[in-house]
Amino acid sequence: MESPSGREDLDRTFELKTIAPLQRHSINRVKPPTDRVIEDSKAFGEEAPRQGNGKKESFMLYTPDEELYVLKKFDRRIVLFVAILYMLSFLDRSNIGNAKIAGLSEDLQLSTSQYEWLLTAFYITYILFEWMTILYRVVPPHIYIALCVASWGLVASLQSVADSFTSMLVLRALLGVGEAAFGPGVPFYLSFFYKPEELALRTGLFISAAPLATSFASSLAWLITKVAMKVPIAAWRLLFLVEGFPSMIVAVFTWYHMPDSPGSAKFLTERQKKVARLRLRKEEYTKQASSEASGLNMKEIFQTLADPKCYITAAMFFSCNVAFSSLPPFLPTILEEMGYTALKSQALSAPPYLFSFFVVLLIAYLSDQHRSRSFYVCLSAILGTTGYIVIAVAGWQRAGAGWRYAGVYAASAGFFSAITIIITWTINNQESDSRKGTGMVMLNIIGQLGPLLGTRLYPDSDKPYYVKGMSVCAGFMFLVFVLSWILRAMLVRENVKSRIEYSRIKGVEEEEEEEELAMASDGEVERERFVYIL
Repeated sequence: MESPSGREDLDRTFELKTIAPLQRHSINRVKPPTDRVIEDSKAFGEEAPRQGNGKKESFMLYTPDEELYVLKKFDRRIVLFVAILYMLSFLDRSNIGNAKIAGLSEDLQLSTSQYEWLLTAFYITYILFEWMTILYRVVPPHIYIALCVASWGLVASLQSVADSFTSMLVLRALLGVGEAAFGPGVPFYLSFFYKPEELALRTGLFISAAPLATSFASSLAWLITKVAMKVPIAAWRLLFLVEGFPSMIVAVFTWYHMPDSPGSAKFLTERQKKVARLRLRKEEYTKQASSEASGLNMKEIFQTLADPKCYITAAMFFSCNVAFSSLPPFLPTILEEMGYTALKSQALSAPPYLFSFFVVLLIAYLSDQHRSRSFYVCLSAILGTTGYIVIAVAGWQRAGAGWRYAGVYAASAGFFSAITIIITWTINNQESDSRKGTGMVMLNIIGQLGPLLGTRLYPDSDKPYYVKGMSVCAGFMFLVFVLSWILRAMLVRENVKSRIEYSRIKGVEEEEEEEELAMASDGEVERERFVYIL
């Protein structure tokens, strides 16, 4: 008769042979909440970890194909949808440039200074209310996002009935509130569903909606301008109405479509929900380690506020936003000053942004594949710098309009790509949701001060070449290049310091990749050393 211990060994051997084809994932952060793992273990038909002795017997299993299927579902149902929302958001924000050459300035009798104030008012409230990013951890996201979309859609539509500078100024300020509550927090929201090494491409897909929206806005503005010639309504009023009202309709779908977490995604089966949660358990256990299953950790918030690395990324974002905020509202005007008609200027505004759309996706994909951020920020910064230098030098030398128009392609692709990687880099290098949320708030509040300068770089006194504005943007894009290398050097130093400290505590000298797996002695689950992505 077999002894109980012998039968247990045989059963365990059979279990290991049975699950051999499956991918085994080990926990590499901290001890998991045992009750939750037991529940999920039973659901997967696997032996639960023993309680009380702190040892790991086994954990959840799922195949790579299952993980890939869940990932693709998130891409289709979440990333694509938030990209559409951001496209609508950016459309309602930047279409004022198209409205200007469609008759807005003439009908409301706006001076150059007043038009600049319409742009500035948006960014003032946008900056003041970007702290709302952290509300993604407080209010259920499906409710929060739906309210944001409905609010900016309503305000954007009401711009079509503005009858004075004052009324338009108020509406632009309110539009900034609605959009500040949504856009800056989307990469933070995506981190609820994706691993750090998957975020750049998804953030790129999200951010790429901006150049796509601008391209679409220019084409749509061209069409609306032609249609407005045959209807008794001003072209700019029709433009605001047609581009603003759809957001209010989409807000209804947002309420029912957007999940709050992987476990609440209605488009996943129960099995898929478990796989979605398990593939992110490293991040979930980090939250447990910081006593942050939900809500905010004030200690970590203050630690993030004191971190100089956050201020460097914010300075890079500020520099990018000087260029990012200035070109879309002014490009139609710049093209018109190059000698093109208003109608042709609307059409020519689209191709540079369509080009930027594909460049952003390529840069984001390569950044994820190589698990590198600094190199691609530098590459994007040099691309943007080159574009603005070409535009400035061509204007200074009174070269043909073709040279300046060609420079727009490189400039727009450069700053859109740089912004994508900077946002992702900020999230990657924060351990917990409280740190990520605070880092994003700092990034946006400081970074969005850039538009206050950017929207004033193209006064009428500098037309038609705008050499000063283009030169300033070139300088700020080069500053992004410099700051990126400074941040990289700081992160390398932090990683070396962390590795030495980790080796001292654990008493082991391992290769970098082995250390990152946080090997445990006697089966105990140990905390992994946090490694900054360079």
